Amino acid sequence: MPGSSYLISRREFAMQSMVTAAGVGLATQLKAESVGIKNGIFSGGVYPSYNIMQEVRSYRKIDAYANAVQTPAQFETQIRLADLLNIEKLITAVPVAKTMGSSREEIRAYNDTVANILKAYPGRVLGQFTVNPLDSKTALEEIRRCTDLGMIGMKLFNHVKVNHPSVYPIIEKFISYNMIIHIHGESQLGVGGYRMKYDVKNNPGISVPEDFIEIAKRYPEAMFQYAHIGGGSDWEYACKCFTNQPNIYVDTGGSNNEAYLVDFAVQSLGEDRVFFGCDGSFYQGVGKILSSDITQHQKKKVFFDNYNEVLRKSGNGIN
Repeated sequence: MPGSSYLISRREFAMQSMVTAAGVGLATQLKAESVGIKNGIFSGGVYPSYNIMQEVRSYRKIDAYANAVQTPAQFETQIRLADLLNIEKLITAVPVAKTMGSSREEIRAYNDTVANILKAYPGRVLGQFTVNPLDSKTALEEIRRCTDLGMIGMKLFNHVKVNHPSVYPIIEKFISYNMIIHIHGESQLGVGGYRMKYDVKNNPGISVPEDFIEIAKRYPEAMFQYAHIGGGSDWEYACKCFTNQPNIYVDTGGSNNEAYLVDFAVQSLGEDRVFFGCDGSFYQGVGKILSSDITQHQKKKVFFDNYNEVLRKSGNGIN
């Protein structure tokens, strides 16, 4: 692990560059394979001795953070990339964190978008719905409706913090379903959540690590997923906060490729509480796991087994 000093050695710089290089190299090789070209770094058809795609395809994968984009063509692109990267299942929810509607009609429309994707890709996509906790009656109705449609989890955004009392009956319902609650959390760099809690320019409903800890202690039977530690937030702070809270999981989604992110998460939380996720950044999502120093067994767990174990608890496990 790097030291606390900001200065780094050449070796550390090279190691940190590897994560981004893994994503870039993976993207380049995927392009060559998908369109049948051999140029650039593979000029003349000479491929490097390390076949990254062979390693990519050796792991089963569940993307714990996929996005239900609005147009069929956009989602078809995600499916095509998932095919290339051997991602078997996409855990899909609407990506509306900053523009989240709150009316019954808006919430239902978000969930119908996911339902339509499930119909279009049966067996390939697993859906997560969303609710507005401040409208408890409609929230509980949507939970029933969406689970009846086959959805396997829920994603909460920024209507209220996850530890707000309005969320309690929703969590209690989910405990009875043995399903995980995916939450769009934040922890801004360098301030460990402080600015996010008190800066009025930010949505006051955003959940920070301290909010997760409070609700996880209140409901130890519930399962919570802290979204996208690769999304540009202070992932070290979040992972440190969650070390002793066994019902909080994290996913590695996001386009940021800091070295040691995956290693630090596994070291802090253990090998059972880290999920592979992309949040739309497929090359980086796979590359950061492959280029980490965790063991092959741990990569297998992060890529597939950990999320599948959560699915099994609700009877939705993958064979």
